[in-house]
Parts: sequence; C-alpha cells; structure tokens
Amino acid sequence: MNKRLLQFLQAENISQAQLADTLSVARGSVSHILSGRNRPGFDFIESLLLHYPSLNLDWLITGKGRMYREEAEDSPQINIPSGSKVSKIMVFYDDGTFEEFHKNG
Repeated sequence: MNKRLLQFLQAENISQAQLADTLSVARGSVSHILSGRNRPGFDFIESLLLHYPSLNLDWLITGKGRMYREEAEDSPQINIPSGSKVSKIMVFYDDGTFEEFHKNG
C-alpha cells in the first residue's frame, strides 16, 4: 500500500508534508507509512478518503482497479444549498427535447 500511496502523491503533485498538513497528521507518520515502517490506521485512511473522495479505496488497499473512482456519466452530482428547496427540475436531452418536473402542492 505504501507504493500506491506514493503513486497517488505523485499523481496529485503533492508532497508528503502537504499530505500530512491536509490530513492533520504528523509529518513523520506519513514518512513512516511511505517507507513501509508503519501501516496506516483507520483514522488515516478515513481522513484520506474524506479529503480525496475520488481516490479508489479498493486500489489503495488491494491494488485492484484504477487509482481514481469512476463517476457514472448518467449520475450527475447536484449540490443544493442548505435551507433551499427544489421547486422545479428541467431535464434536457441530447435530441434537443426537454421535460419539466414541478413540485406538487
């Protein structure tokens, strides 16, 4: 896992120190994980995934799959501001048509 974590740092173009600061862990702990001296604990992995949600946990732990999770093309991410309520949704299709969905009531 330490080699894959190092690959991730290189792919993200971040240093060990930057990772440690981002995860709020001691810089030495990141160094020890990357050298193979220590294995990362649950808190380290959880923080890593919270700060880098596109990182594929299966790849990180087992080496299977790709480094980054693949988002489904047909599953868009929608962020609704806190306190707001959706009143209408419009869906546009690639053939130029669209549909409107209104909240009932």
